[in-house]
Amino acid sequence: MAIVVKQFGLFLAPHRDDVTRKEQAIAADELGYGAVWLGTGSNSVGDLALVEDILAATERITVATAIVNMWLDEPETLAESYHRLAGRYGRRLLLGIGVGHPESVTEYRSPYAKVVDYLDRLDAAGVPAEARMLAALGDRVLELAAERTAGALPYLVPPAHTRRARAILGAGKLLAPEQKVVVDEDPVAARAIGRPYVQTPYLGLRNYVNNLLRHGYTEADVDGGGSDRLIDDLVLHGTRETIAKGLRSHVDAGADHVAVQVLGPSPEAELVNQRRLAEVLL
Repeated sequence: MAIVVKQFGLFLAPHRDDVTRKEQAIAADELGYGAVWLGTGSNSVGDLALVEDILAATERITVATAIVNMWLDEPETLAESYHRLAGRYGRRLLLGIGVGHPESVTEYRSPYAKVVDYLDRLDAAGVPAEARMLAALGDRVLELAAERTAGALPYLVPPAHTRRARAILGAGKLLAPEQKVVVDEDPVAARAIGRPYVQTPYLGLRNYVNNLLRHGYTEADVDGGGSDRLIDDLVLHGTRETIAKGLRSHVDAGADHVAVQVLGPSPEAELVNQRRLAEVLL
């Protein structure tokens, strides 16, 4: 396993520009976070230029893609970029890959077969299993992650899913769920910031909705903008100590590492709260 050795890292979502995310990654490295997960949304990762830029600007932190969309980036191209960077940065480079969701890809067909084929082609191109992880929600893909990768990076999941994922992955595989947080003690204000990041697009995507329904939520919880209960679970809020307790619930459920996505009204506010959380987490 030993790719990400610390319990907490930062998920840097693409709603912030690359210059901002580089600044946040450099700060995360200095603060002692274990990894930065570079969200790609529906974009291609190209030749991993942003990953390379951040690796060059940092010293210790693991830099991971989250995720390479298998429908957008060919495995041979990804492998070429991986080999270019791996020789220089070694185990600080991690490829998070996934099949995305059917609503975003016109030619979306047989997602499981797509994942298997993609992994086969990465094998053929010499990308080691320990250098890649799968964005996995359902049992079948979690099993594949255990068999053919370093582990799984589930997105938008409660600790109940983390517990299930650990049981499927078994020991020795990296489990790194993402968790959103808003550092604000006012629940109304916190939900106003957090709800849009859950509602759009995730409550309109059937794979995420079905996963939430499997792990303790009802149709009423996932309807519209999501119930307060759902939003409070998926976007932790409160004091730093309250948020830290919620993040450690994933660790208690079997996570090795939690990718913390700090949400705020501005990049500056997010950076401040990334620093404030580091004081209680690291």
